[in-house]
Amino acid sequence: MNIHTPNLTQHDRPDFFRLRNGEKAPLPFEAREYEARLAGLRATMEQRGLRACVLTSMHCVAYYSGFLYCAFGRPYACVVTADDCVTVSANIDAGQPWRRCYGDNLIYTDWQRDNYFRAIASLIGYSETGQVGVEFDHLSVEWMGKMQSALGSELVDIAPQAMAQRMIKSPAEIELIKAGARVADIGGAAIHSAIAAGASEVEIAQTGRLAMEQKITELFPDSELRDCWVWFQSGLNTDGAHNPLTCRRLEQGDILSLNTFPMINGYYTALERTLFLGEPSQRALEIWQANVAVHERGLELLRPGAVCSEVVAELNDLFAERDLLQYRSFGYGHSFGVLSHYYGREAGLELREDNHTVLQPGMVVSMEPMLLIPEELDGAGGYREHDILVIGEQEAENITHFPYGPDHNIIA
Repeated sequence: MNIHTPNLTQHDRPDFFRLRNGEKAPLPFEAREYEARLAGLRATMEQRGLRACVLTSMHCVAYYSGFLYCAFGRPYACVVTADDCVTVSANIDAGQPWRRCYGDNLIYTDWQRDNYFRAIASLIGYSETGQVGVEFDHLSVEWMGKMQSALGSELVDIAPQAMAQRMIKSPAEIELIKAGARVADIGGAAIHSAIAAGASEVEIAQTGRLAMEQKITELFPDSELRDCWVWFQSGLNTDGAHNPLTCRRLEQGDILSLNTFPMINGYYTALERTLFLGEPSQRALEIWQANVAVHERGLELLRPGAVCSEVVAELNDLFAERDLLQYRSFGYGHSFGVLSHYYGREAGLELREDNHTVLQPGMVVSMEPMLLIPEELDGAGGYREHDILVIGEQEAENITHFPYGPDHNIIA
């Protein structure tokens, strides 16, 4: 039944329906890219004896279908079987999910509760035998129970295997990520030029965001534009890596943190740099130079065959030698791909003490040491540099080109 059939009564309304409104839009990648991703997932399904996978996270839905949803309190899914790939979306989005996905789309209505689960069950059927793969790290306890009731089958965790697949980028993904890094550098240059005493954090950030969006429209005219952003922090606000913008106006002597984040079809890249407005104190300069030295050593260590935890151990030693390890505030880097500040994280590729992943060709990872010096100490503030490296067969390619360190980033 089509929901737009005339003369429906209240009780005739469908629980779910299809709406192919308009033509399919160009997706971020060619069809063969999505077929390769689905083939990888289906190989895992066959190995584990799964009759279907119901992927619910933004990053997994986008990775396998090309559709990046906006939840706004509503659930979404990508249902993968041996033969089909179908996104399940809310009626509020109408035909956009179908236009922007690889495969088919099914829309659920909200006239009665849990039509979402009925829509999913209609695609794979109810069976008390077999297993269905889901993402344990994304489903709430309530949703797990409803999914189990709707499908009958035992639910098993597919998230670790999906994450492992996402961690190795295809050549097409790497080209998109490289383009994103170039866009981040352009945003950084715009911000660098706008820095001046009296200007506010938000005003300066706007120049970088606009420059990035203009470049994305030039490079990717068929893409959806959403979620490019800048965190430009000053003074005390540099103490956290993810502190939001404020209206604070810059003062001479401020430590500054430049962070540009272009988003291209759900793919995140970043540039992060420490700067000073005017000459830093001698102690601030020493801390900054120490962080730069650790950053440069980290860039040298990120090579195929390196172990994440071993890289961290060596960099910790360098900070300890300078009596700065106690000021390190988070891990030294993370992966890139389909992720953002509000969705997605390939936890298996973080540079942390408790992560022993071996770097392999096709992985993309950042080097970003950060030191936080508390307000009461000389040199107070947050110091952070951030480059992106693509791991190759023999070495790594640094795709970030905006300069770092005191030679370039002290604004007179």
